Amino acid sequence: MDFLTLARDALSQQPFSMHMETEIVRCSAEGTEIVMPLHPHYTQQYGTAHGGALSFLADTALAFAGAAALQSQVLTSEFKIHYLRPAIGEKLIARARALSSGQRQAVCQCDIYVVKEGEEKQVATAIGTILPR
Repeated sequence: MDFLTLARDALSQQPFSMHMETEIVRCSAEGTEIVMPLHPHYTQQYGTAHGGALSFLADTALAFAGAAALQSQVLTSEFKIHYLRPAIGEKLIARARALSSGQRQAVCQCDIYVVKEGEEKQVATAIGTILPR
């Protein structure tokens, strides 16, 4: 079984990820890509994506990128996110990759983009430490 199939199976067992309608479209040692629709109930009072929705997406993408790099089940040890601009659009795309990995941890980076009318704009970036479980 390939790693993308394993990742999709793992994601499907996460009730919150299923609630958020996330889908893994790529997951390998080279990187991970996860998409999520940007429904109105994922926004705050100004109509932009809520920071919690962006943080959830970053955490999830970082963890799957770390899992692919470590070839292991993982846990997020920590992450930091920078919100770059308001996210207004139809969907979010998170692209994550391991910057460094060893036996004990992977340090991963994730960039999040909003798609509006077919155009992508970066809205956040995150970095995190992922540990084998």
